[in-house]
Amino acid sequence: MNIIITGATSGIGLALATMLGTAGSRLVLAGRRANRLQNAVQTIHELGGQALGVTTDLESETSCIDLARKAEEYLGMVDVVIHNAGRGNCAAVQDTGTNVWRTMFALNVDAPFYLTRALLPAMISNNNGHHIYVSSMAGKIGYPFNAAYVAAKHALVGFVAALRAELITTSINATVICPSGVSTEWSHVTEQRSIHDLYSRAIPASRTICKEMGLPLAPLKKMLSADEVAAIIVNVLRTGRSSDIYTHEGTAELAYLACSNRIALEDQHRGLWTAMNTVYYQQDQQ
Repeated sequence: MNIIITGATSGIGLALATMLGTAGSRLVLAGRRANRLQNAVQTIHELGGQALGVTTDLESETSCIDLARKAEEYLGMVDVVIHNAGRGNCAAVQDTGTNVWRTMFALNVDAPFYLTRALLPAMISNNNGHHIYVSSMAGKIGYPFNAAYVAAKHALVGFVAALRAELITTSINATVICPSGVSTEWSHVTEQRSIHDLYSRAIPASRTICKEMGLPLAPLKKMLSADEVAAIIVNVLRTGRSSDIYTHEGTAELAYLACSNRIALEDQHRGLWTAMNTVYYQQDQQ
């Protein structure tokens, strides 16, 4: 298969590149960090695979179009695009900067749109292709202190739903992936502050709050590795057409609850979200 992977220099993207490259796929890897991108390409080559690295500012429409052009020149027909690049934020709504709000949408929503739009004509002409969009459970459920990211991932899920409706008469697939917690650097480098630090302090505090207030513990899911999530995505390529993919056990049920009974979902998480509020505003006072 001929595959484009965005956000290919770390985490899930790098794990995907390694798995797919060693399995014989020809890859175009996109990322903004040239040194890391070069290292990723070199790793694929050392493992016997074929890869081209394209340093790309995915927040730029022009750069996304250039990526599509270079990929088609290198690969010929593009079979699969894995829209993996993404970045989060950590701030209360009133503390969220305008630029943060805009960059969340630029990377998490606009970039997949630009790249999809650029590559669809050839896929439609050949009646073949698969776009995979790495969203998040934040595309299904609201979480405190990252509203810009949550809104962007919800927008991405909506975009893919509309795209699937337009592709219903074709053999082109579009799939949303909705991971929960994954052990990568992502949570450490969220804009404005680290959401990892917020959760690492709030989770133990929530146990005390739940005990004192008689609340249930939040239904937290076991963290998965980037390799584990990448393996699930590789399997989606074999499956073809599928519903939205929930990588963590029990998260499909949480997504359904968010749609059917948001109050019940909020009550499940009240202890944790109360602790997150306490920790967040304590940090502000320090």
